Amino acid sequence: MLKLAYSKFLLSKFKKSFSIGIDEETDLCANVEPLQSDQLTNTLEETTELALAINNEKASLKVITRPILLEVRRRASYPISLFFVN
Repeated sequence: MLKLAYSKFLLSKFKKSFSIGIDEETDLCANVEPLQSDQLTNTLEETTELALAINNEKASLKVITRPILLEVRRRASYPISLFFVN
């Protein structure tokens, strides 16, 4: 398995190495209607201050993304398994 530190990752090198083109013009979400979730809104309002106060990018990212992933799981009627790894 190839291991590469994130700080050494270059998108231009990745695109060249794997012959990948990236379309940054197409708006994939143009026709997606926003979803309303009081539970998600309340959770994010409650945890955003905490996420910003944590002096650790990885930990604050988890505080923000975990409620979003759990909401996706709820909307999919729970057939999705989530594994949170440190």
